[in-house]
Amino acid sequence: MAKITRIKASDGPREDKPADHIDEPPITRKKVSVKDKKTTKAAAKAKKETKKKEKAKKAAESKKVFILFRPFVAFGRYLKGAWHEIRQVRWPNRKATWKMVLAVFVYTAIFVIIISLLDMFFTWLFSLIIK
Repeated sequence: MAKITRIKASDGPREDKPADHIDEPPITRKKVSVKDKKTTKAAAKAKKETKKKEKAKKAAESKKVFILFRPFVAFGRYLKGAWHEIRQVRWPNRKATWKMVLAVFVYTAIFVIIISLLDMFFTWLFSLIIK
């Protein structure tokens, strides 16, 4: 943690002025502790890692499955994970989908033209070299 000294006005006289100037308040210092973002994030990340390890260890101990059922359990876990990932996807709306489809068609047409022109050029060039 970083220590920061914050200066705040108070009712007493200032140190650099004589005591007879009461109308100017003195400077007081207040210690404030500020959490460092990097250390906070690192601590939170380490805490999550330990929780995940503990959870995985408990799951491994509690789920000892008969050997014939293991492929089915693994397939079930795969489907559960896949469903979880699919739910996290942000699907585009109809307008965005059609824009992307149009972009695919345009780029495909451009590359078909470029490749066709290159093919015609190299065919012409090799016909000149061979003859």
